[in-house]
Amino acid sequence: MKEYRQYLNGELVPATTNEWIEVENPYTNQIIGRAPKGNVNDADRALVAAKAAQKDWARLTPVARAEYLKQFAQIIRDNRVELAELLMAEQAKIIGLAQVEVDVTAVYFDYYAGWARKYEGEIINSDDSRENIFLFQKPIGVAVGICPWNFPFFVMARKVAPALLTGCTSVIKPSSTTPLVTLRFAELISKLDLPKGVLNFVTGSGATVGDALVRHPYSDIVSLTGSVEAGVEVIKGSADKIMKTSLELGGKAPAIVFADADIDLAVAGIKGSRLIFSGQVCNCAERAYVHEDVYDEFMSKLTEAFEAADFGDPATAGDYSAQVGKNQLLKIAGMVERAKAQGATVVTGGTLADKGTGYFYLPTILENVSHDSEIVQKEIFGPVLPVMKWSDYDDVIAQANDVEYGLTSSIFTTKVNTVMQAIKDLNFGETYVNREHFEGIQGFHAGWRKSGIGGADGKHGLYEYLQSQVAYIRY
Repeated sequence: MKEYRQYLNGELVPATTNEWIEVENPYTNQIIGRAPKGNVNDADRALVAAKAAQKDWARLTPVARAEYLKQFAQIIRDNRVELAELLMAEQAKIIGLAQVEVDVTAVYFDYYAGWARKYEGEIINSDDSRENIFLFQKPIGVAVGICPWNFPFFVMARKVAPALLTGCTSVIKPSSTTPLVTLRFAELISKLDLPKGVLNFVTGSGATVGDALVRHPYSDIVSLTGSVEAGVEVIKGSADKIMKTSLELGGKAPAIVFADADIDLAVAGIKGSRLIFSGQVCNCAERAYVHEDVYDEFMSKLTEAFEAADFGDPATAGDYSAQVGKNQLLKIAGMVERAKAQGATVVTGGTLADKGTGYFYLPTILENVSHDSEIVQKEIFGPVLPVMKWSDYDDVIAQANDVEYGLTSSIFTTKVNTVMQAIKDLNFGETYVNREHFEGIQGFHAGWRKSGIGGADGKHGLYEYLQSQVAYIRY
């Protein structure tokens, strides 16, 4: 069993505790590797290194910094199969999706490298004829990224690429559940001539290492992808410092099917959005609202699609594999049981699936659920979909908006007027029309309400890591 190392100040090192996190394959239930169990001292080492490196890193031109992002991308491509197989093993992600994540991570580094000559400041008109006003964009400083377990490799790049390109240095804390692919990436880039301290990976629990990174005086921005509870702790930890935070905290996305929708398209989009990575995606379709005129047809076809879902061994399954761990499996099962006790009807699924090994839950559809029930209001993060019937447009929009989250949403209709009106009325950071829930790297992935603060991707994600300085120059 391989023991991995942290990457601090340009070196691969163990934790100062000499303790380890054992990483389980959720499909085989076997321990496949060990990651260092870091502590406050490791967090401090990472941030001290990042702080020391930041000024010299910022002095490089954006083009020079971008060259390192291009090297990251090439290293990923050179090792794409190995990285995908490791990703599959540590989180039971089907191999096709794992390979997509690895490949898109390489694309992401190249994408932000391409911004080197594009991001810019401004010249602002002055009221004084003998004065120029310049607005400069400067790096915030040391950027801390706290990553989730569901897309650990891609989200790592999401936090590293814009930070490094803009002249920030970076400290990344991978999830303790899925740290191995990130630590393998650290091994690969350790052979580059990247200046020491520019990029650091420290591993350990959120309560210990994560909290220390947030509260440390050297951290200038914290970007977290995780739960609402984790986001609250980041805000608390950063409050005394008045530090910038960028938080993506989950969702409860509605999918609204209109009477004129292409039902086959709606079924395919919602099935794909609900079952991708075993339902463990924050922008998944978590609840469906179907017009009464097409409800029966939709339910018949969706049930058939769920029952035909191909799940099991992540090396061969076509739709999904195991949940990431036993606690996640029990959470899903508990939510479904409570929904049934409150009167929900199981259309299909509704129980654990026996595959011999692994933490499996059957693809599940529920109906006769009340809008204020837990199964409709709280994030499930599993292959379970509550479906509700609607008839009045204003009512369905009100119900879609009536949750504490506001990350993504979707609508299925063939009428352009409906599209434009619904986009205007839905209070979510993203709305997908006649397609699955999955964002593009050139967009802006940002939520409303308890889904977060700030966002990632595209131009606006880049500017999260910059701060402005205005110069008034009289001559």
